[in-house]
Amino acid sequence: MFNLKSTIESLLFVSNKPFSIKKLSQFVKVKEKEIEEKIQELIKEYNDNPNKGIQIIKNNSQYQMTTNPQNSEIIQKFLKEEMTGELSRPSLETLTIIAYRGPITKPELEQIRGINCGLILRNLLIKGLIETNEDKKLNLIFYTITFDFMRYLGINDIKQLPDYDKLSQNKSLEEFLKEIKKEN
Repeated sequence: MFNLKSTIESLLFVSNKPFSIKKLSQFVKVKEKEIEEKIQELIKEYNDNPNKGIQIIKNNSQYQMTTNPQNSEIIQKFLKEEMTGELSRPSLETLTIIAYRGPITKPELEQIRGINCGLILRNLLIKGLIETNEDKKLNLIFYTITFDFMRYLGINDIKQLPDYDKLSQNKSLEEFLKEIKKEN
């Protein structure tokens, strides 16, 4: 059974960008008025309780989940550590796929990796290693590496990555990742 309020809450939680009422309405195929009502209920639940760690903010006509401002000091410390910390193996695999296959959509990435990559993508976005580009006609978000990532690697062109021509082909990267997983 479809629970609109729960669906909106989940979308706000996983999105790294704010949602407008219109976009939520189009995405879940429900009237804007119903979306607005459910968002107001969520705002009341989250924002009226100062002990909640999450709040929903509104900027113009867009909404986004954020952390409670009371926790800003510890959140900043955590994010700084996350930004400077080493990448996990799954993050490295995901970043490799994006580098060799980008621009790539989340479903394509998950098909190659075989797992949900939402949290990994969010962490890579926070670290500034990847960025998103939205194709409004296709209503898809594509992930690509950033110039900062290229500067960090010391390359001027993505084609300078090792074996780029070979690994950017359809099957080569999947086979390469399977071989690495077998070795470990």
